[in-house]
Amino acid sequence: MLSVHTCPLATLGGKETGGMNVYVRDLARELSRRGHRVDVYTRSQDASIPRITNGLGQGARVIHLPAGPEHPYAKHLIYDHLPEFVDGVLAQAEADSIQYDVLHSHYWLSGAAARELRQRWGAPIVHMFHTLGKMKNAVAQRPEERETTRRIEMETEIVRFADALVAATPVEEEQLVRAYSADPASIRVISPGVDTERFHPIPAAHAKERIALCPDCRIILFVGRIEPLKGIDNLLRAIAQVIDRRPELREGLIVPIIGGDPDRVREDDEMVRLRELRESLGIADVVTFLGAKDQDTLQYYYSAADVVVMPSDYESFGMVALEAMACGAPVIASDVGGLSFLVQHARTGYRVPARDPQALAARITRLLTDEGLRRRIGQRATCWAEAYGWPSITDRIEALYEELTSRYE
Repeated sequence: MLSVHTCPLATLGGKETGGMNVYVRDLARELSRRGHRVDVYTRSQDASIPRITNGLGQGARVIHLPAGPEHPYAKHLIYDHLPEFVDGVLAQAEADSIQYDVLHSHYWLSGAAARELRQRWGAPIVHMFHTLGKMKNAVAQRPEERETTRRIEMETEIVRFADALVAATPVEEEQLVRAYSADPASIRVISPGVDTERFHPIPAAHAKERIALCPDCRIILFVGRIEPLKGIDNLLRAIAQVIDRRPELREGLIVPIIGGDPDRVREDDEMVRLRELRESLGIADVVTFLGAKDQDTLQYYYSAADVVVMPSDYESFGMVALEAMACGAPVIASDVGGLSFLVQHARTGYRVPARDPQALAARITRLLTDEGLRRRIGQRATCWAEAYGWPSITDRIEALYEELTSRYE
């Protein structure tokens, strides 16, 4: 597997870590459990860590390769260092006397690297974009949020040369065909999975005790990267409206924002803008920025939450929503991208228009004030999420690998 710009072992909730890291990590683990040998190549961002680690389990390695500066680096600049990355992959494979059967690339940078490796090895390319530059540009609010022309051009090339494209949802499949002129025959809709051994309902009282929250508090939870695309400002405005219309809900209300690093911010960071907005809305006593949390802790936050909110402007899938539902939490999500497919309106949660704090506030209020509704939706959400367990998802990935390798024999 190729995951050039981000490591599957990285702490989640950082600037460049999220659902893709979880996907690569959990798929590699499940494949290795089945006896496959899996190597995940990623760019080294810290010269002090081991070059090779077995952190994904027996038979699955993460290999860190120098490619440009060995520290966090702007994604669009990594492209210029891909030749060094590809040379590193080739050298490692030669040193280990390995012949790979499949190149599974993740994100556009990895797709570009995979093309060069296929030319040397003749192995098929399975590619998953995880996010699409054209879709992000369609919702960008400021020039600095727009993706580069280079990315759009390379994504268009990947659509043409990859042997198979994996789309997370039928929504992404349609976007690939409409925006990138992808051949529908090359696309397989295979959603990401969820680790149901980790993410499952935990009694709320126990969950709150584990994360040191008061037993009677009401929790509206956000989990994700701290960036404009995630729509956290819309959530803050909705919380202010909830409190303004129902002042009695303020007492005991907690809104944890999980993601980023509150102690390490620059003046232009989204965290700064959100803190200022929190102050101006008068909800500083309610909203707390907790920073990133590992997944062994997240399960307790999901299970403790009365509501999990995903107010994103764009999501190709929405891994947080799936994890939350697996834990029995009702989800309120923007009606965009993969969330439109993943969240079943009025059954496993609610979908609301993006950038509509009034609609979001109304749904939050409804769930906060109706315990029976929360319970019913949470139970249905858990049942819905069970279909996304990694074993069944990996069955479909394995079948795709077998289909492609048979063509190359």
